[in-house]
Amino acid sequence: MKKLLLASAGILALGVASASAADIPRREAMPAKAPVYMAPPIYNWTGFYAGINGGGGWGRSDFANLSGGLVGGTLGYNWQSGPIVYGLEGDIDWSNIRGSGPCAGTTCETRNDWLGTARGRLGYAFDRIMPYVTGGLAVGDVKTSVAGLGDSHSTKAGWTLGGGVEAAIAGPWTAKVEYLYVDLGNTSTPLGTDTNFHTNIVRAGLNYRF
Repeated sequence: MKKLLLASAGILALGVASASAADIPRREAMPAKAPVYMAPPIYNWTGFYAGINGGGGWGRSDFANLSGGLVGGTLGYNWQSGPIVYGLEGDIDWSNIRGSGPCAGTTCETRNDWLGTARGRLGYAFDRIMPYVTGGLAVGDVKTSVAGLGDSHSTKAGWTLGGGVEAAIAGPWTAKVEYLYVDLGNTSTPLGTDTNFHTNIVRAGLNYRF
């Protein structure tokens, strides 16, 4: 009888212990950490670049209104300090900016066959987009023709001023659109007089940064 009582007491104790263990709340699993977002690095414009450009120009000489296309190559260097971007840029373009009209009882023409610039640039970078102003030296070939009298041909140096916007598009590639006003001053004509040459240029460019 004593053994039966002890066995019953043991079974009862085990049941109470099991019930108590069932009432203990289970430890919840730790929530998984959300992935950390890494913002892309701010674009840096510092470095050398080379590219191509092309567009059109229109303007005026003493002989006639001028218009035509141009295309060529570009070399440059940028240095960025904070959002300010300082740059030097040079380009040389084949040009077909020309115009003709009546003069002195005959026909006169002014033509530009090539045009180059060497300019400073000052930009403000909004990460991958950079508006800028630019200006400096302009050099070009100016040819004047007078029917029946011949041609006059000279290389003229003048100035240019303008602005534009450039954007990083993919990898080392950037694209730009810009406006330049170019004044090559006066050049002599077969008539013994001078004529001026100034033009407005709008062009696009594609550059590769090294």
